[in-house]
Amino acid sequence: MKKEPRTSLLTKNKLGEIQEAAQEAQHYLEPLKAFTRLSYESVYVIDYTDMSFEYVSENPLFLCGHTADEVLAMGYQFYFQHVPEKDLELLALINEAGFNFYEQIPVAERKLYSITYDFHLVHTNGEAILINHKLTPLFLTREGRLWKSMCSVSLSAHKAAGNVRLYKHGSDEVWVLNPATKTWQKQEKPTLTARETEVLRLYAQGLTINQIAARIFVTPDTVKYYRRRIFERLEVSNIVEALSSAVNSKLI
Repeated sequence: MKKEPRTSLLTKNKLGEIQEAAQEAQHYLEPLKAFTRLSYESVYVIDYTDMSFEYVSENPLFLCGHTADEVLAMGYQFYFQHVPEKDLELLALINEAGFNFYEQIPVAERKLYSITYDFHLVHTNGEAILINHKLTPLFLTREGRLWKSMCSVSLSAHKAAGNVRLYKHGSDEVWVLNPATKTWQKQEKPTLTARETEVLRLYAQGLTINQIAARIFVTPDTVKYYRRRIFERLEVSNIVEALSSAVNSKLI
């Protein structure tokens, strides 16, 4: 029998009641709320004891036309109401493969990992938006299982759902999920030269090719050369994707 996507999403890491006292987690929401006032990204917190949302920011992208309180009350049901069926299947695959990977990591290192991927959200007005979703652990149980995680949501720079990657803080290793085989493939994090990084930062500031050329005292053709090299190194096809990849890889 084929497993329903929502079954995996709701059961893979559901903890039920845990023994830990919540004292260590009592005060973290205030600095998190302060952070969301400074960030353009939508931010929310998943509690795996009952698959609920413990906090949802008022940043509108993730809300799909609801209020933050309404999304908070929905918890995991929010996904089933606002993610297309095909992408729900993708989320179930990511969930399964991600937690299988996570169980192989030494407990002491588990908080160092974060995962990023893209999927569609359908607004209450019917508009489908491709978003980038990042997730990282906040608290673990005594046994090392994921108890609470922090998620951030921004517009995706890609053209399709997927693009699943795991990053380890302080490491140059990147793990890429192959959806067809449900396996993780290790890659080295891409690198940029100092000049390429400078050019990309100037693009991020909104400068044109001619303006960048004047700023760094080269010809426009030289800037185009650096741009091609950036695309090749990051394996992207345009400057928006390059900026997104560089931010995700913490290159700029």
